[in-house]
Amino acid sequence: MAMAVLDPDTGKAMEYRELIKSPKTKPTWTRSFANELGRLAQGVGNRLKGTNTIFFIKHDDIPHDRRKDVTYGRIVVDVRPQKTEPERTRLTVGGNLINYPGEVSTATSDLTTAKLVINSVISTEGARYAGIDIKNFYLGTPMERYEYMRLPIGILPDEIVEQYQLLSLVHNGHIYVEIRRGMYGLPQAGILAYKLLVKNLAHHGYAPCVHTPGLWKHHTRPVLFSLVVDDFGVKYVGTQHLQHLIASIQKYYKLTVDWEGTRYCGITLEWDYVNKTVDLSMPGYVEDALHNFQHPKPKRATHAPSGWSPPTYGTTVPQLTKPIDLSADMSPEQTKLLQKVVGKFLYYARAVDPTMLHILSTLASAQTIGTQDTMATMTYFLNYAASNPDARLRYTASDMILMIESDAAYLTEPKARSRAGGHHYLGNGPNKKPILNGPIHSVSKILRSVMSSAAEAEIGGLFHNTKDGTVLRITLHEMGHPQPPTPIATDNSTAAGIMNRTVKQQRSKAIDMRFYWVRDRIDQKQFRIFWAPGATNIADYYTKHHSAKHHQYMRPLILNQLDPAKALGYLRGCVESGPACSPESSPESRFPGKQASQPSNQSQRLYSKATNDKRLRPPSTILNTFRSLLIN
Repeated sequence: MAMAVLDPDTGKAMEYRELIKSPKTKPTWTRSFANELGRLAQGVGNRLKGTNTIFFIKHDDIPHDRRKDVTYGRIVVDVRPQKTEPERTRLTVGGNLINYPGEVSTATSDLTTAKLVINSVISTEGARYAGIDIKNFYLGTPMERYEYMRLPIGILPDEIVEQYQLLSLVHNGHIYVEIRRGMYGLPQAGILAYKLLVKNLAHHGYAPCVHTPGLWKHHTRPVLFSLVVDDFGVKYVGTQHLQHLIASIQKYYKLTVDWEGTRYCGITLEWDYVNKTVDLSMPGYVEDALHNFQHPKPKRATHAPSGWSPPTYGTTVPQLTKPIDLSADMSPEQTKLLQKVVGKFLYYARAVDPTMLHILSTLASAQTIGTQDTMATMTYFLNYAASNPDARLRYTASDMILMIESDAAYLTEPKARSRAGGHHYLGNGPNKKPILNGPIHSVSKILRSVMSSAAEAEIGGLFHNTKDGTVLRITLHEMGHPQPPTPIATDNSTAAGIMNRTVKQQRSKAIDMRFYWVRDRIDQKQFRIFWAPGATNIADYYTKHHSAKHHQYMRPLILNQLDPAKALGYLRGCVESGPACSPESSPESRFPGKQASQPSNQSQRLYSKATNDKRLRPPSTILNTFRSLLIN
């Protein structure tokens, strides 16, 4: 929780009001809040100078036409060990009651952009990474239109009450504050601070990119960075260029510099510039979350994020989808707990552990209609998190060429819906050794519409992956990494044929009209869709539930923790069978001139025969066999 700290004994989330009631924590947090108020106002004692962001005023000093806009204050507490003041208290404004007439939307980077910058560092000769944090970025931005806030007198530290003589300003048990500069929680604080930053850095040659929010570049120097609020993730070639950026920012703001680039947005970065790899992790995050939710460690390790019902092969009895859940509804407390679990782990999954995305999507879809079965599913997931607490996602140097695996599972979700999956990573061009890299973006999404066939579901998956891929292509281009037509693998030959216009459509003409947008992108040479066997499609992992054995097999591949020499022969697919590989799916075959966009029936039959013949294994033997078959 962003607005509370955990009691080390009970794991209970404690807000400021609870912290100041405990004799053990009151002195620390009272002083922390006094520092925050002094920082915002005109100082506190002799230890802190103020920023004149707020002024304590009488109620009668508020203009009559603005009294209906008076909002409340929210006290946010957190423990940040890496900061100079670990016990942090922040006074934020209740922004939902602010009626600001101007623009409030702010351009900020997302995790995918930050990951692209990180990949660009290890893939660029001589590049290095550093972090810059602007202190009090939202504070101090002048506002032409003042805002007003009230605070209960009972929560204010005694030294602040005495220094500012606040007892004489009390009105109905509250102290009133005039906000004259930017402050956390104000809807307009972000855009005002951002515009001022753009104006200030423009004098030194830095500007945000046109199409990618939060991505900045210098017009001549080899410097680019992603910006999330006040955190800069900087790629630079040459220390003198980083020093130029630091000097440019220091002219207007106070800042701290992480010269080694070890943390960004809560993610720990471990750089190996010699071997050109970087590991992303969030040590202690899962442990703290489980402590917060008071979830005990399971007696036996759980190796799958969700339960799995094995298919029965060879049976003549129809195998239907899971019956409707008729268990009792969740209580309001359970619903709130589920929402907290999903919110807490979703960032972790997007940042470093995409193996959680499928089950988190399932839980998120049940937040308002959940049952006791949903709670059992959540408990199963928490057991998986406890058994796999510290994921490490590795990126290796590449040519920064975007590659996409696309898949879909037909009618696997409630209400006859299907799920799309995608695995986006950066690989090498056609003239270099192929690699399988850690994902920069993963897709696990329930398709809203009911698909009429498996082929339409696969096309829906292609549509969503192509949309996301378009954004990534634009970002890569703005970073200075031009892209060839992006290869997208699908294991459905009908879907590939429809998108490539090599299949004559009859009943499939009724597919969702928006899916034909993919054809336009193919015509524009932005994407290249081709068939590859399902047994080698990594995106299959994100579309359905799998056995624990399969998760144990795939987890090191997804997180890119395998020996690169073995990774290409490690793939396995939808069926719980074992490793397989083919030339259609290998990264070196994903460029024009390397293979056809749709395989022949003979090629598919030969693939099936080869993968079922134990004499042709290991995978490298299958790969060589297929090369000779396709040549002949």
